[in-house]
Amino acid sequence: QVHLVESGGGSVQAGGSLRLSCVASGNDYNRYSMSWFREVPEAEREGVATIETDGSTSYLDSVKGRFTVSRDNAKNTLYLQMENLRPEDTAMYYCAAARPRGGVAWWHGGNWRRPTNYNHWGQGTQVTVSS
Repeated sequence: QVHLVESGGGSVQAGGSLRLSCVASGNDYNRYSMSWFREVPEAEREGVATIETDGSTSYLDSVKGRFTVSRDNAKNTLYLQMENLRPEDTAMYYCAAARPRGGVAWWHGGNWRRPTNYNHWGQGTQVTVSS
């Protein structure tokens, strides 16, 4: 069992930066594929970034070059560094953990975007970007 707790959200102006953190408790954190999702009211939860156990990453097209996902397995922590934030980045951000399945290619081939592929979710942290 993995328990996830996000932090680091807040309110910033467009062009600003935030760093989200997600601390995991439980065993075998380094064996999980980890991702960040975001959600706004009346819309589906959207995959933002993922990092596999080998450190490989994938991103939502609209955040490429602005967001960076990383993980520190020694600290059981997932990060999302967000730069040059835009009003359309406003959302509740969630971290999620998935047990290994399908291999790295399968994961980065689009399956990381599917919320049903995850076993554990955090409670979310709000990011608000004003213009």
